[in-house]
Amino acid sequence: MSTQDIYNFRKVNEQVSTGGQPTAEQLQAAAVEGFQTVINLATYKAGESLENEAKFVRSLGMNYHYIPVEWENPQLSDFDAFERVMHEVGSTKILIHCAANFRVTAFYGLYAMKNLGWTESQAEQFRMPIWMGSNYPLWEKFIQQVRENIKS
Repeated sequence: MSTQDIYNFRKVNEQVSTGGQPTAEQLQAAAVEGFQTVINLATYKAGESLENEAKFVRSLGMNYHYIPVEWENPQLSDFDAFERVMHEVGSTKILIHCAANFRVTAFYGLYAMKNLGWTESQAEQFRMPIWMGSNYPLWEKFIQQVRENIKS
């Protein structure tokens, strides 16, 4: 078992990886693999989310940050909170997850455009393997809104 077994897992670089909802075993693997921080962007759903995830992650010696982004209502304040946490965790090894890696790939691509010098094309190349074939107009509008804020 490793973090690469996490649903829709994407390794950004040696410091950052993203994915869908990890199992307890996958979070244990993350601790063994040297991850120091877990950021969760999914809202809690019984039967889908890991029960007491924050407590479990902390019991493994990792830091835990929870930013529940409502799938049907992403907010600019959610992105702002994500950006603050990313600055706060600095250069620790980070696993960022949500339910299926949709929220995370959108948020991380936008974060990387604003803070890491990624182009819009690079952000899209990161997001598209997860989003390919999906149709979420509300999210496309949200992503465009954040991009416009970044450019201004």
